[in-house]
Amino acid sequence: MNVGRVVVALLIFTGIFGSAVTGAAFYSHLLYLGLILLIGAWIWVRVLARSLRLHRAGDFTRASVGDIFKEQFEVTNTSRLPGLWVELYNEMPLPAAAGSRLLTRLLPREKQSYIARTWLTRRGALPLGPTTLVASDPLGLFRIRKKFPAEKTLLILPMVFPITSFPSPPGLLPGGQVIRRKSTDITPHAAGVREYIPGDPMKRIHWPTSMRRGQLMVKEFELDPQSEVWLFLDAQEKAQARKPFETPDIPLESLLFSRKPKLTLPPSTLEYGISITASLARYFIAQKRAVGFVTEDRAYTMIHAERSERQQNKILEMLAYLEGRGELSIAALVGTQARQLSQGSSVILVTPTVSPDILVAADDLQRRDLKPVVVLMAADSFAGGKGTEKLAQQLMEQRVPVCLVYCDTDIGRTLSTFSSNHISQDVTQWQRPTLSHLT
Repeated sequence: MNVGRVVVALLIFTGIFGSAVTGAAFYSHLLYLGLILLIGAWIWVRVLARSLRLHRAGDFTRASVGDIFKEQFEVTNTSRLPGLWVELYNEMPLPAAAGSRLLTRLLPREKQSYIARTWLTRRGALPLGPTTLVASDPLGLFRIRKKFPAEKTLLILPMVFPITSFPSPPGLLPGGQVIRRKSTDITPHAAGVREYIPGDPMKRIHWPTSMRRGQLMVKEFELDPQSEVWLFLDAQEKAQARKPFETPDIPLESLLFSRKPKLTLPPSTLEYGISITASLARYFIAQKRAVGFVTEDRAYTMIHAERSERQQNKILEMLAYLEGRGELSIAALVGTQARQLSQGSSVILVTPTVSPDILVAADDLQRRDLKPVVVLMAADSFAGGKGTEKLAQQLMEQRVPVCLVYCDTDIGRTLSTFSSNHISQDVTQWQRPTLSHLT
């Protein structure tokens, strides 16, 4: 119960009743006092709400899942009235988003600021806001909300696990010949020069030719004979599986000292697949391989194979937005792109499917002189359909390397210990990795 409202209500009611019954001036004074307090409180809160200013500033606008995001909130009172009670609500759509606070004694022409630390537990592009300020008068009679829309967006990239080794694709394409195809990446094989087009990087300008011709000329390159690596991620909605999951609370010492706490992936085949794809992309780009990416999530997406840190960022950004709403199966995804891939390329299929269609897709890739590798998430360990082990056995009978990934396993260690000699092993001899095996 609000004491201020009760007091003002008693003053007004007593003043009206007493004036009507006795007509004494004392009761009229009580009525006037109650009305003055009521009107004064309304004016106070209106003026204060108009005078509040908010500024939010984060350390960065790109982060990864598991990071601690530090943000500064600054509230300014530009009026001549103090804000005795000002509430701030951070409505950023992230579980356990920090920053909401009660500010007291916000004096006239004063600023109050503080630092909030949020544990980033979900990937995606999240707005830094909206933020709501709630102003109140000293008696608490009125409350006015003032909402500040989000001005910036924080891009949270998926979690990436370190991989120390993975079956490498063949080093050279058949015949070791340079592919006569233009490349947007810089390779050791120059193809010629052309006129400069706005947007071309300055490092590709060939200055001797530019001086000789009197205009800017840039170098063009051909693909080198190293094979490409293509990552196919299965984002088909009906193929995904997920177990119930609650985001763990962040340890207090991590918030106080900005220490990155340990975070486990949600038990979802989509989240595991995204992190596996991101980890493989970083691994092969670090190995100076040209990496391409294909998926379908509401819309078909294909990123041409390149080798650069920019390519890694493009793939990670695309993965950050995935929602797992695709309609194409991994087999259909392969069928749309396989004919456009260079011979000798490695194709890594990341999927939780239990459909035998993937056997046809793997066979199609092999017939096109492509090198398929399947990273198969055991759907039943994610509370999904059964049949993963049988499917893995059939793939290995086709001489297709298969890496099985179970829920609650260390992705980095699982991928690092996987090698192409698994194709000669019997899937029934494999043991499901557990947390105890990883310690």
